[in-house]
Amino acid sequence: MTRQFGRRNFLLYGSAALGTSVFLKACANPGGGPQASGGDTIKVGLLHSLSGTMAISETTVVDAELLAIKEINEAGGVLGKQIEVIKEDGASDWPTFAEKAEKLIDQDKVATIFGCWTSASRKAVLPVFESKQHMLWYPVQYEGQECSQNIFYTGAAPNQQIEPAVEWLLENKGKQFFLVGSDYVFPRTANTIIKEQLKALGGETVGEDYLPLGNTEVTPIITKIKAALPDGGVIFNSLNGDSNVAFFKQMQGAGLSPEKYPVMSVSIAEEEVRQIGKDFLIGHYAAWNYFQTVENPQNKKWVADFKAEYGDERVTNDPMEAAYIMVYIWKQAVEKAGTADDLAAVRQAAYGQTFAAPEGSVTMNSNHHLSKTVRIGAIRDDGLFDIVSETEGPVDPIPWNQYVPETKGYACDWSDAAKGGKYKI
Repeated sequence: MTRQFGRRNFLLYGSAALGTSVFLKACANPGGGPQASGGDTIKVGLLHSLSGTMAISETTVVDAELLAIKEINEAGGVLGKQIEVIKEDGASDWPTFAEKAEKLIDQDKVATIFGCWTSASRKAVLPVFESKQHMLWYPVQYEGQECSQNIFYTGAAPNQQIEPAVEWLLENKGKQFFLVGSDYVFPRTANTIIKEQLKALGGETVGEDYLPLGNTEVTPIITKIKAALPDGGVIFNSLNGDSNVAFFKQMQGAGLSPEKYPVMSVSIAEEEVRQIGKDFLIGHYAAWNYFQTVENPQNKKWVADFKAEYGDERVTNDPMEAAYIMVYIWKQAVEKAGTADDLAAVRQAAYGQTFAAPEGSVTMNSNHHLSKTVRIGAIRDDGLFDIVSETEGPVDPIPWNQYVPETKGYACDWSDAAKGGKYKI
């Protein structure tokens, strides 16, 4: 879908304080009443960690969402109405995410919510969205093993990130893996998938360790890595948040170079490289669907527009791009449905939506996940990524992992409600 935007020459109206409305473009009537699209606006919620350990990553996702909303409003809005943003801080605390989701739905009457990063926060809000039959758009790669008609996932499923990363490492870097991650659902489930995949493909898991989210006491993990891999080997990293700062600095301090101890990360992207410090990361790897160095006209324009909005020193990354994508796909679904308030109609209208994204063309499947291109990048001396491997085109998502015995053979499809989402192939 081709998009044409004018120059962003309007002001931000309203308060940007947490928990208050942000009007993007002036509105004659802020609306009201029981419906999210009352008056001249359609209300949406942004729910991310703007404070705490996850703010290092999530604040940039908010920037990308606000940019998409600003562009859409400048181009005429959605169904002729401006998007009104209500922003809440999950504060890196999972019960807070659930409380804020309830507020956005019950008090603010938003049409949809764009939010979360960690799987722990998503799992915390999932019962809220299912009990209230509301809609969440989730922008980050995750562990799969979930099939909810109330969530649209615009980041990677395991077969679009974790599994291809393991295959590439086995082919190019070694057979022995040490797994390190934050101690919550995504890293633990990801590592369950990786261990099963290594068994199937002839690799070996030589160690596995976890840190509480936000913990920086990484010395014991470094010691275990050296003991388990005395001659070098692969480290698969699913640490999240600012634990990565301590991990990579101490890796370097202990002499564990990327030549002998290559680290493959699934939560380190351009923004994290910028904040950790590229000198600690050069030569290590990450698996994503998007890097700032993707070469196509859509990405060139998006990077230029993002830097024009937020500053030349800023970088783009995969979760930001997935967040940007989801706002546009929601817009397209609402316009096809002809309503923002009938969520069942919006849900059905989302299936099959395509978008010419910065990463390349994406399509929303009836399993609520996107078909996406898979890429692996090496961190270079300017803090960006050299793309060392990529698929020829989009890979269809498989939410239920086929390496894990309990979910092998299951699929997810919400186009036929009678199937109930998860079903046996």
